[in-house]
Amino acid sequence: MDDDAPALPRQRFGMRFVVLARRWRRALDAQLAALGLTDAGWPPLMYLAQAGGGLTQRELAERIGIDGSSLVRLLDQHARAGWIERRDDPQDRRTWRLFLTRDGRAVVRRIQTVLDRVESRMLAGLDDAQLQALLDGFDRIGEGIAAMESDA
Repeated sequence: MDDDAPALPRQRFGMRFVVLARRWRRALDAQLAALGLTDAGWPPLMYLAQAGGGLTQRELAERIGIDGSSLVRLLDQHARAGWIERRDDPQDRRTWRLFLTRDGRAVVRRIQTVLDRVESRMLAGLDDAQLQALLDGFDRIGEGIAAMESDA
């Protein structure tokens, strides 16, 4: 590749995406720190809220895209904070089901308020059609990643 030639969009995408994701996380981290949460700490709560509770640790780890052992440490912290509770699965006694507590639901509402405020500023330059196109692109990228993972 000629060093003076402009990079093609496909050549620029990966690095740009990684840098932007880091900046996004840093901006959210700065705002969510007041709630005692990090970028790793809030997604489990939000996914549990979206699911209505009752996910297994494995299901939650898959949705978030992290290792199960990393999730266990986060869940332990959230349980100590009184935000989640683990309940026995009636169909499988070896499995726990995760549920938000009343305090956990209150924290989720505060997280959502922060996310709405911060993301509205970050996305202010995009109209709904542009944002939907990005989301559609993310879905296709996710499908490509899933296909690669199934090939491995």
